[in-house]
Amino acid sequence: MRWVNLSSMTKDSAKAAKARAVVASLLFVEAAVIGALGIWLIELTVTADTFEFKPLLGVLLFVVLGSGGLAASAVGYRRGKYFGRSPAVLANLIALGVVSYQIQAGLWLVAIPLAALAAATLAAALRAIPE
Repeated sequence: MRWVNLSSMTKDSAKAAKARAVVASLLFVEAAVIGALGIWLIELTVTADTFEFKPLLGVLLFVVLGSGGLAASAVGYRRGKYFGRSPAVLANLIALGVVSYQIQAGLWLVAIPLAALAAATLAAALRAIPE
C-alpha cells in the first residue's frame, strides 16, 4: 500500500489552479483587446466613404472567431480543462508573428504591448501543463 501526502497534493493542486487562473486572465485580456479592435474596425468600415459588405463580414468573423475562441479557451483553463491550451499557444504564436510585421512597419506603439502580452500569455500557457 502506498501512502499519499495530502498536504503536498493540496499545495500542488492550488499551484496548478493559480497557474490556470493566470492563463485564463491573460486570455480574457487578449479576447477583450481583439473585441475592441474588431469594434474599431467595424466602425471604420461603416463610417468610410464607400461601403462594401464582404470586408465587413470578414471583420465580423475575425471578431467572433478570434475573441470568442480566446474567451472559450480562457473558460476552459479556468475550469481546469486543457482543451484551450493548443488554441491559446497557436494564437499567441500568430500574434508574435504579427508583431514582426508591425516592427517592420515602424508601429512600435502597437508592437511592444502586443509582444509583451503575447509572450506573457504564451509562457503562462506553456507552463500550465496538465498532469
